[in-house]
Amino acid sequence: MKNRCEWAKDKFPAYEKYHDEEWGVPVHDDRLHFEFLVLESAQAGLSWATILKKREGYRKAFAQFDAKQVAAFGDLEIEQLLNNPEIIRNKAKINATINNARQFLQVQEAFGSFDKYIWSFVNHKPIINKWKKMDQVPVTTAESDALSKDLKKRGFKFVGSTTIYAHMQAIGMVNDHTTDCFRYQEVNTHNY
Repeated sequence: MKNRCEWAKDKFPAYEKYHDEEWGVPVHDDRLHFEFLVLESAQAGLSWATILKKREGYRKAFAQFDAKQVAAFGDLEIEQLLNNPEIIRNKAKINATINNARQFLQVQEAFGSFDKYIWSFVNHKPIINKWKKMDQVPVTTAESDALSKDLKKRGFKFVGSTTIYAHMQAIGMVNDHTTDCFRYQEVNTHNY
């Protein structure tokens, strides 16, 4: 049996699959960056399990995470989203997603890609941590504080430092798999 990070043990199959295949793997695709940003923002105040269970609903509702299409959403789409049981029907979070799509496009224009922008906060290479237990893992860092502050300055919403640190973990800007997890070494040595 594979040893996983404590947070991913004895969960439902999609949760384990997310841990085993996605969490902590460096992301360099802008569409995937936008997907994780949407999902992490939607999670605020909720469990990751809730978001994972609704991930397919989010893909359908938010144009396969095409930031250009989402940025063009108006009142009609907002009304449809508020009535869509496949996503979190929170008006502030829905409005934030549309707003963030618009800001995302501005960052792409300014930096050439969102990827170049976001990875600059870790000097374009993952931070490799060596946590033995999950209770050692911080919820924020100086890097997440700086990124959160900059995103807010650029007009992004639902991007507090805790949300952004979770985002950084998800997209592999930091490797926070515990050292006893089978993925720790795989993520460190695999050339993503």
